[in-house]
Amino acid sequence: MASKTLLIVAHAPSPNTQKLAKAAFEGANHPDLDINVILKSPQDTQPENVLAADAVLLGTTENLAYMAGLTKDFFDRCYYPVLEEKQGMPFALYIRAGHDGTGTKLAIKTITTGLRWSWIQEVLILQGDWQDGFTEQVEELAMTLAAGLEAGIY
Repeated sequence: MASKTLLIVAHAPSPNTQKLAKAAFEGANHPDLDINVILKSPQDTQPENVLAADAVLLGTTENLAYMAGLTKDFFDRCYYPVLEEKQGMPFALYIRAGHDGTGTKLAIKTITTGLRWSWIQEVLILQGDWQDGFTEQVEELAMTLAAGLEAGIY
């Protein structure tokens, strides 16, 4: 029975971003890993979901050079309720960016620095026109986070 929980919070308003969320879920649910994986939309994620998680993978779109409004809403609702209890939590991020993703990256790094979450790797920015390889990159990111969580690395 899985003892650790990975929470995937994925803003997926389009068919392509839904593919990314599914790839994250499948990567974290690799058959060789014994991790409890929960996939939720930002609007359905509550502070208690974050409090029950051992790591978070966040996926968002870049909207007007910033994170999606629903992603910001997730942080607005969850920031203070989890601040003291989840410091050091392993965290990873992918951004589906039509432009360069830097505004989104900076905003989320600022918030997660305040939360004192631990980044497991640099942000994965899926930039420009849609490429089928984006799903493989997200799947690999999720699998890396899940494997490290299971092994006690994070």
